[in-house]
Amino acid sequence: YRLSLSKASMAEDPGKAGSGEGERTAENACHNRLDDSETGNLRKRLRQGTETPSTGSTPSSTPPKLVSAEELIEAEKGVCKLALAHEIVVDESFRIKQRDPAEGSFEKTVGDIVKKAFWDCLQAQLSEEPPVYDHAIHLLSEIKESLLSFLLPGHTRLRNQINEVLDLDLIKQEAENGALEIPRLVDFIIGMMGTLCAPVRDEEIKKIRDICDVVVLFREIFGVLDLMKLDMVNFTISSIRPHLMQQSVEYERKRFQQLFDKQLNGLEITTKWLQEAASDVLSADSESAVGAGAPAAEIPATSVLNHAYLTLLRWDHAGRLFPETVLMDQTRFQEMQMELNQLTIIAAVLLVTYNMTGVAISGLSGFLDKLKKIIKVLLTGMHTPSFQLSEALVSVSEQICVEVTNCLSQHGFTPLTVERKGVLKGQIQAISNLDNSVRKLIDSRIQTFLKTYLVSINPKTITAPGGLGPIGTELEELTVKFTRLINYNRLVFSPYYDTLDDCTLRSQLLWCVEDGR
Repeated sequence: YRLSLSKASMAEDPGKAGSGEGERTAENACHNRLDDSETGNLRKRLRQGTETPSTGSTPSSTPPKLVSAEELIEAEKGVCKLALAHEIVVDESFRIKQRDPAEGSFEKTVGDIVKKAFWDCLQAQLSEEPPVYDHAIHLLSEIKESLLSFLLPGHTRLRNQINEVLDLDLIKQEAENGALEIPRLVDFIIGMMGTLCAPVRDEEIKKIRDICDVVVLFREIFGVLDLMKLDMVNFTISSIRPHLMQQSVEYERKRFQQLFDKQLNGLEITTKWLQEAASDVLSADSESAVGAGAPAAEIPATSVLNHAYLTLLRWDHAGRLFPETVLMDQTRFQEMQMELNQLTIIAAVLLVTYNMTGVAISGLSGFLDKLKKIIKVLLTGMHTPSFQLSEALVSVSEQICVEVTNCLSQHGFTPLTVERKGVLKGQIQAISNLDNSVRKLIDSRIQTFLKTYLVSINPKTITAPGGLGPIGTELEELTVKFTRLINYNRLVFSPYYDTLDDCTLRSQLLWCVEDGR
């Protein structure tokens, strides 16, 4: 279950939204593990429930377990809580955003009809002689509850003011006697909203002060109150984030274990994922490790896990299920994969271009960035279903030739001949092929950079391999983001990975030896 979560800056001002402990640096605290005894107990439980897979085969699937509707609902609640806590910790810019139905959708159409009927009913009641205030009093009651919900326990004076002015019993008596003054109550409500709202809502408060129509005024008041509630929720999230980060590893691990205990083969996809990674690592290291008769213990489980994480950047999201332990971050891994694919194409095109033109344009300041921007624009929408890379690279090759020709002419160099233009266009367009040598070279160097970064003690000293210079900044930013994500995932699920890696390495090593590798 993925939550539809928005990424934007916090809208509220803690000074006005309420008193709370300021967010403090807690990145190191969020990496605290369970104490050794708890972690050891969890690993022991996992080992007892983990069977070593049969040689050369994947775990056998078990018949589906029948569950009740109540169990499904409870499981969904657990997943949602886990996902929400994970988003708050992993995404520093996480905030709840107001959800607006799509224009022209059935949901929006029905909603608009219901809202119009409600406000029309209020208008009809207030237009009667004498006016009927049933709906208006109900709205005042809801407004009162909303205002009180914004208060903290120490806001005694404000609470007393709200209870005194919005005394529903008194308001009903005034309505019965024809003495109810709606403008006076509304003026107090708007003033109180201005006191309690975040600074970002000051403009909305100012606008509703100028509204004279009572029905429109009520409608706008409720609209601003909804925004204030979102601000309060997001302020609360920012307040609890430092505390949640301190407990996040333990919390997520326990939540996941609760879900894991309710199903058989709960880590079947994760197990297969690690098996494939172990097989790749053992195959690559066959001469130095397996061929020499090295035991499985000498093949670092960290290498297997690092390789497994890297495979997530090449995952077939449409054709394969994502491993359970990284499922909460599937969207993030998919976004990084798409970004990495685009960077690969950009670097390949630039490498071909500069190899063709030689030193003529290599030292021109700003020209590289200009070409990179052009390529990036023409690759917009690269991962949409309708996008055709081969067609896009035709446009890229045409534009690159134009820019290179103009640049050479402006700086007094010999322009490209018709033949060389044709060769350059052909080489750029050939990059659309997955087996293209330049594309494979760039991809290989990116993978090498990522692997080196993961095992480096001081990543800042790592330099990008040749050909990756034009995308060096973007690649480093993506690598840092990727590393932070997998490091946190490793902390949360280390007991599971340790147990699975032990079994996986033993079984894969046995299979490799028997297979003669």
